[in-house]
Parts: sequence; structure tokens; C-alpha cells
Amino acid sequence: MNAQTAPRNDGFGFDATTDSTATAQDASVGSLLKELAHEVPSLLSKEIALAKSEARESLHATKEGVAAVSMGGAVAVSGFIVLLLAAVYALSNVLAPWLAALIVGGATLAGGLAMVEAGKKKFDAGSLKPDRTMDSLHKDKTALQGRTQ
Repeated sequence: MNAQTAPRNDGFGFDATTDSTATAQDASVGSLLKELAHEVPSLLSKEIALAKSEARESLHATKEGVAAVSMGGAVAVSGFIVLLLAAVYALSNVLAPWLAALIVGGATLAGGLAMVEAGKKKFDAGSLKPDRTMDSLHKDKTALQGRTQ
């Protein structure tokens, strides 16, 4: 084989040959474009399937997390109410019962509002973004740009 027709790997698993004639180059560009036209719809459908699968997986994990937090929260609230009643009873030995309940209720309300504000800051729309799909689409775009140039 001479240097002009030696096969070389183009990085995508295809062997390409270099030829000095314009017709051979046109034919290879044409066949590449034809192949690209066949592969793009398949690639897009696979990317959509990946995005759906990733969203389903994320939703399932979120549902499990919400259920666990809800059950734990219900039990914790029950225990917290008992502790608050104990604090009111203990403070009512020193102060009037209504004043003890007012102090404990006010402190609990202030703490709860602080916790709600801290929790609201943790809600981030970026955590719902399908990172793997975005990475895959970026790689596909780069690969397609490299093949068409």
C-alpha cells in the first residue's frame, strides 16, 4: 500500500482511507453524511430514553425519601410535644402556668421558624437537573462536530 491509500482509524471505530482524488473524498463525505443521518435519530431516541430513565430513578428516590422523612417527622413531633409539655410543667413550678406555656410556646415557635428558613435555602432547582444526560449530550455533540469537520 502506498501512503495515500493506507487505512487509518478515525477514533470512532471506522477505518478511513486517504485518497488524493476529489471523487473518493466526495464519496466518503457523502457516505459519512448518509451514515450520520441514519445514526442521529437513533442517538436522539436513546438520549431521550436515558433522560426518562434518569428522571424516573430520581423521582423514585425522592418518593422514598419523602416517605421516610414524613414517618420520622410524625414520630419526632409526637415526642417533641411530650417534651414541651414536660417543659411547661417544670416551668409552672416557678411561674404561673399560663406564663410557662407562653414562654415554651414562643421559644418553640421561634426555633421552628428558624428551621423552616434554613430548610428553604436547601431547595435548589439544580439538584433536579439530569447531569448524566447533559454530559452524554455534550459528548455526543462534540463527537458529531468532530466527525462532520
